[in-house]
Amino acid sequence: MRFALPLIALASLSACGGGGDAGGNGSAAAPVANVAAPAGQKWTDMVAVTPEGGYRIGNPDAAVKLVEFGSRTCPTCGAFGREGNEPLINNYVSTGKVSFEFRDFAIHGAPDLAAAVLGRCNGTATFFPLLEAMYQDQAATLDRMQAIPQAEQARLQSIPPLQAVSTWADAAGYVDFVKQRGVPEAKARQCLADQNLLQQVVKITEEGGAVVTGTPTFLINGEKAENALSWPQVEAALKAAGA
Repeated sequence: MRFALPLIALASLSACGGGGDAGGNGSAAAPVANVAAPAGQKWTDMVAVTPEGGYRIGNPDAAVKLVEFGSRTCPTCGAFGREGNEPLINNYVSTGKVSFEFRDFAIHGAPDLAAAVLGRCNGTATFFPLLEAMYQDQAATLDRMQAIPQAEQARLQSIPPLQAVSTWADAAGYVDFVKQRGVPEAKARQCLADQNLLQQVVKITEEGGAVVTGTPTFLINGEKAENALSWPQVEAALKAAGA
């Protein structure tokens, strides 16, 4: 297996917040109608892994498809998650008009890989609840990582990525974090050692590099949502697409 991602020291998180370019997405689309979920089901309970490796919630045939390339250690992504998750799911995904797919983009190397792999550890059942919980706890997590001495951060960059991922998971408190949220420690450590899980995130990051200039980066129906980083900006883009 090939790990092409750098292991970046956390002295600066400047790569966050660069996903929006100047410009717009053209004229507004005609509004689309709500779509009823299958009998006895809710769109917000439907979560699936996409062919691209992301996790999608909502109507797979929604007229408006929102994709986020996000980093769990990126403060701008965290701000979007904390502000936007509830209205996005409750007001848009629940209607069947919008589906939301999250693709882990490991912009900060091993720390992001650790968080992403543990977020996938229980599969579709807990992916979005764990993602939301990680963003709610992000400030405390970043404080723990920033407190790691520079010498130790340098050491982590010198060891093999697989080993560094597990070490970062402990240093950031991610193993204890997911253990308190339904992922037993033994399973968490098994996931951190699972090269297939790691490679899934590496692949998304490598392939996403063609469109991602910073995190978060949003796509709406396959087109990059320009100048969209915050929830109000993304909501405006969704409305322009007919949601």
